Amino acid sequence: MTRTLASAPIMVLNGPNLNLLGQRQPEIYGSETLADVAALCSATAARHGGTADCRQSNHEGQLIDWIHEAREHHAGIVINPGAYSHTSVAILDALNACDGLPVVEVHISNIHRREAFRHHSHVSARADAVIAGCGVQGYAFAVERIAALLEAGAR
Repeated sequence: MTRTLASAPIMVLNGPNLNLLGQRQPEIYGSETLADVAALCSATAARHGGTADCRQSNHEGQLIDWIHEAREHHAGIVINPGAYSHTSVAILDALNACDGLPVVEVHISNIHRREAFRHHSHVSARADAVIAGCGVQGYAFAVERIAALLEAGAR
């Protein structure tokens, strides 16, 4: 099931509390908003002839439903699972069902320089790459990595 950026969008998923990006703990997450992230992802995908389908939910089940949708309709997944990184085997299982889709996990902050409980991510077990600590620029890096994996025919 190899797709290209020209044939299918990249799904960009944001988990709980990311709707408050730019307002919540700006000393950790910065002042950029989720709309800024969507614009950055769209611009980065466009440079590769593609589009980004950006979504956010505070609900684990909704994120899982969107991951299932990506199996059929998207070229890859960029995911910032937020706090679900550390707790959700269900999101990991959903991503594991996405055979052939490249997945890149993003964290705005460096989770390894934060509280110990944030150091482990279940999602990382499925991710082709993990980007942390680059601020919202990490999303652009993630889209670039998805594009590179697709161009190389990887996964």
